[in-house]
Amino acid sequence: MNVHEYQAKEILRRYNIPVPPGSVASTPEEAEKIARELRAKKLVVKIQIHAGGRGKAGGVKLCDTPAEAAQLARQMLGKTFVTHQTGPQGKVAHKVFVADAPNIKREIYLSVLVDRTVGRPAFLASTEGGVDIETVAAKTPEKIFKEAIDPAIGMQPFQARKIAYALGLGGAELQTNVALLLNLYRAFMETDASLIEINPLIVDDAGKVIALDAKFGFDDNALYRHKDIAAMRDLNEEDPREVEASKHNLNYIGLDGDIACMVNGAGLAMATMDIIKHYGGNPANFLDVGGGATQETVTEAFKILCSDKNVSGILVNIFGGIMKCDVIATGIVGAVREVKLTVPLVVRLEGTNVDLGKKILKDSGLPIITADGLADAAQKVVAAAKKKA
Repeated sequence: MNVHEYQAKEILRRYNIPVPPGSVASTPEEAEKIARELRAKKLVVKIQIHAGGRGKAGGVKLCDTPAEAAQLARQMLGKTFVTHQTGPQGKVAHKVFVADAPNIKREIYLSVLVDRTVGRPAFLASTEGGVDIETVAAKTPEKIFKEAIDPAIGMQPFQARKIAYALGLGGAELQTNVALLLNLYRAFMETDASLIEINPLIVDDAGKVIALDAKFGFDDNALYRHKDIAAMRDLNEEDPREVEASKHNLNYIGLDGDIACMVNGAGLAMATMDIIKHYGGNPANFLDVGGGATQETVTEAFKILCSDKNVSGILVNIFGGIMKCDVIATGIVGAVREVKLTVPLVVRLEGTNVDLGKKILKDSGLPIITADGLADAAQKVVAAAKKKA
């Protein structure tokens, strides 16, 4: 789960990490009120969407007065912004963050993430802040400093000092900056974050280090431990199909293809998507219904698949272990009748009670295309989808 910048800064404040004063607004009037209360010489108005590159898209603007802040909010709210992370469809700004704009002497990149190459948390830091870290990695990789942390003993002060010196944050403010880095690691671990990114972390005219921007990503599986963070979820920022799927404990991720997939098991789902691609098709989604799906679950899954207007074919690929093939077949038949399916459906069943499952499909009288293997299923659904399209 991701959160907005203003929410990320709320979390950083809890861990004594300096952020510019500011607040979120949903209307121009609220933006003006916040700006007046800040009494800042320079203000910044920033759209709040779950995407980077907001500045390049015109979603970050400086101004001098509360009236100007209100005008900028009026121009931004309700507008669709397209960045390199939103895709061509863009995202609509429902809120803006109005904050003090400090004088920037230097910009730094700093993040904490799960480094899967070493199997532990790691800091990534660079003196080249304020730009895409991917660009720095591609053009000047020597400017990226990496420090892995052993989670068994936690981050040690000497590691924080190494990072601080690598970023040029030594001198009189060294101990303050070491404390900031240690607090950032504590925030990462205690909130079950998968990513904290501060870009830029700035040094102002007085030599103070401030998190000018902030991004958090959280492990969904740990949100039950963090009710306050779970409450920050903004459904406006998520695919409506994924939101609906989560209500029924379905693991769904929408893609841009035209062949919908319903599979039990993440590994099998990935293999199904791969073989569809191999035979010339494009998967429309990842959908793992899990090992304990019921007829109701299967029906809801079909409704979600059919809500995608780009879908021209559906492939159901089930290996019956805990989930018996006859139960799945009954669910498929009921679901097809309820949703009034209008696109070709290919079903491949294997495992427990497979013969009974195939008989249920055959006796249903529905135009369901059965397949004997994964390759056969993929070829049939790709052909049927192309014919339908």
